[in-house]
Amino acid sequence: MSIIGYARVSTLEQNPELQEHALREAGAIKIFTDYESGAKTARPELDKCLNYLRDNDGDVLVVWKLDRLGRSMRHVIETVHNLGERGIQFRSLTEGFDTTTPGGEFLFHIMAALAQMERRMIIERTRAGLDAAARQGRHGGRPTVMNTDRIELARTMREQGKSLDAIAKSVGVGRSSVRRALDRSDPHAVTG
Repeated sequence: MSIIGYARVSTLEQNPELQEHALREAGAIKIFTDYESGAKTARPELDKCLNYLRDNDGDVLVVWKLDRLGRSMRHVIETVHNLGERGIQFRSLTEGFDTTTPGGEFLFHIMAALAQMERRMIIERTRAGLDAAARQGRHGGRPTVMNTDRIELARTMREQGKSLDAIAKSVGVGRSSVRRALDRSDPHAVTG
């Protein structure tokens, strides 16, 4: 059984010494430290740390604070769940979160259930908002730059043999906007 530490600071200017000291005090024999923002998905030292931990050998991953481990609570819970499936325990020093104890494991399951409920509520609210907007005639996405007048002008210019580039320049929009508008209004109007 080994206690392995993971620390993360957001920039090279920040000093991980406080975290690393706390991890050593907690018994960490090896510490992996990332100098990356929590928003970044690539964390090479975390990847090395997770690979270093031994499955079903009683290893424990310890962090100074939960937010050091993941970008979001969902990410933290997924990571801790994956560790648990490998037989690896987890401790967070600041929050006192500890899956090596029955109470800590129970708390983890409660947090996971709450995170799942929150995800479902967000999905439900998003769907309800989109449905309400659709009932009011509003649909997502940016407003189209090609109004009826511009489409008519583009169609006339195309019938006169003008290129899509010339039409786009004249109408004041991008070539792809002209192409999409003409394709929607008359699929045979644009051939290339």
